[in-house]
Amino acid sequence: MSAAPAQAQAPVSGCEQIQKLLAERQSIVARLQASQKAKKKMTPQDACSTFGRLVNNGEAALKFAAANQDWCQIPGAFIDGMKADNQKVVTYRTQACNAVKQQAAMQRRAQQQAQGANPFGGADSITSGAGGGMRVPQGAL
Repeated sequence: MSAAPAQAQAPVSGCEQIQKLLAERQSIVARLQASQKAKKKMTPQDACSTFGRLVNNGEAALKFAAANQDWCQIPGAFIDGMKADNQKVVTYRTQACNAVKQQAAMQRRAQQQAQGANPFGGADSITSGAGGGMRVPQGAL
């Protein structure tokens, strides 16, 4: 009886791509987890970008796995789990990217209001609805 340690089966030729995609995915997930552990919130822009990369990675891995399932002996359960996981990530990406859009819209509105707001001309929402512009006192103060 041989006491040699069991060696991992060498990947089938052409199947290394899935390993590269999964390693990249682990790296992206590790970055997300590190951000959470550091109690440092990601900006919506960072979250949108990071989840976008994760979605793209998942789609590439799923495409490769589906095309090479038989050749690379990829279990169907792995592909199903990957699909479910990627759907969750798509939801997170959508939420993060929507937050970016909302933030940008709020900043545009604030800039427009700041540019158009004249406290003496009644252009802001506070004075325009209350009977017109605020009048400047006449005469000596």
